[in-house]
Amino acid sequence: MNYQTPSLRRALAGDYAIGLMPSGARKRFEQLLLNDAGLREELAAWQTTLVRLTDTLGQDPVPEHVWRGIVARIEPQKLHVPAKPPFWNWLRVTAAACTVVIAVAVGLLTTRDSITYKATLLSGTAQPTLRIEAHADYLNVKPLQLAAVDSGRSLQLWAIPVGGNPVSLGLLPAAGAGKIDLNASQQQLLASNVVLAVSLEPEGGSPTGQPTGPVLYQGPLAAL
Repeated sequence: MNYQTPSLRRALAGDYAIGLMPSGARKRFEQLLLNDAGLREELAAWQTTLVRLTDTLGQDPVPEHVWRGIVARIEPQKLHVPAKPPFWNWLRVTAAACTVVIAVAVGLLTTRDSITYKATLLSGTAQPTLRIEAHADYLNVKPLQLAAVDSGRSLQLWAIPVGGNPVSLGLLPAAGAGKIDLNASQQQLLASNVVLAVSLEPEGGSPTGQPTGPVLYQGPLAAL
């Protein structure tokens, strides 16, 4: 099979991202990903599109004139004119609102997060399994739906740059959630265009410095 055909590469990446690949084909595809930067970019594009579908939609307030129109149609014989509040009531409400705004602003300034990059890693069936937030010098790991790992095995996190080999970022916390400290070279690497991947390794991590087990989860790291 000629894996350099653009249409075939797009189709394979799409099947993998959506979770339509059989187990055997998925393993062969994951091996191809390790040495094919272009194929990783194709997969990252698919996964980025799929992740957007899981984003929570914001709630937009309904304009007041729309509500007035609805009320007018439901009760056309009544004129709904809001009572004009006394001046002191308006002043108290305004003061309370200002207090809330100031409190929120101060809270944001004092607890402002330093997240610079974020990734949602997907399984082979396109299920979100792991959320990773990159801070200045560490990663914050939040499991969503991780599979259980047998004793004597570890999950190892890798950064795969475009056109480069995977670089270990460390082992995932045994408890699932937690932090992974980053050294200077790892911090610099994450500032480039990379895909994050998690492989199943012997306890303590890969003995070769490169992934030796199957790739379980992966997803692009996106700047905020």
